Amino acid sequence: MAGSAKISAQQLFDLSGRTAVVTGASSGLGVSFARALAAAGARVVLAARRKERLEDVAREIGSNGAHAVAMSCDVSDAGQVEALAAAVASQFGRTDILVNNAGVVSEAGMVPEKIPHAIFEQTVRVNLLGTWFGCQAFGQRMLADGKGGSIINLASIAGLGGVADFPPAYQATKAAVINLTRNLACSWGNRKVRVNALAPGWFPSEMTDGFFQIPGSMDWINQSAPLGRAGNPEELIGALLFFASDASSYVTGQTLAVDGGTSAAACGGAMPASVMKFFEENVPHGLGRRIGGV
Repeated sequence: MAGSAKISAQQLFDLSGRTAVVTGASSGLGVSFARALAAAGARVVLAARRKERLEDVAREIGSNGAHAVAMSCDVSDAGQVEALAAAVASQFGRTDILVNNAGVVSEAGMVPEKIPHAIFEQTVRVNLLGTWFGCQAFGQRMLADGKGGSIINLASIAGLGGVADFPPAYQATKAAVINLTRNLACSWGNRKVRVNALAPGWFPSEMTDGFFQIPGSMDWINQSAPLGRAGNPEELIGALLFFASDASSYVTGQTLAVDGGTSAAACGGAMPASVMKFFEENVPHGLGRRIGGV
């Protein structure tokens, strides 16, 4: 991009002719990401476990004149991720943009001292290993043909610091994703593959909807953000398109928090008592009830 003084803003963000893959694209933020990439001109591959939902999203995107296809994939299975990367290469020639969006929070509502190891591992398997499998399978192909590409990993502001009584596997994996992003950016930058991360704050999604319904949770979220509210999915689109497009051609290894200022402020503190009471009463087998203390 050096020396391209007369490129317009529209050209910088244009994704026409490029192929983008979005994991976790059957619901929530993944759907918003897929729609935005398609609207910017990309051919979009929607990947997730729920094929029927993916096909619904693909039809909706297609009805708006864009191109989208559905491919089933469980990102926690390295073999399935490799098969996805191979299928995209076979159908479209290459992948220009990968959005590692798939994620879970298997230990939601459980206090750290009671989380079964198998449940902790479920979150690690999807959030960290799933991201790694995607980076490697698609990154190898981006490196091999010499054309590079943009990989966008989904981190979280929960990966930027500790939060009392917050799901610890989720926090740990998102922190790991941030440093994995840095490592790969440093390793692959000399071969034209850029790797960046988005760190959303609180947004409505399939993952957060249950938490948003707990009495006191929205008050806590609103008080934690200097802008005084949770985000709207559309408010992540600018950051997504920035990383996906030539607008960020000299940006790699960065984590951009889109969080209403939550990570900038030393605020938040412990979960409200009403939220902890809900976990105590509703998480099965007493896994939401703390040991000792008040």
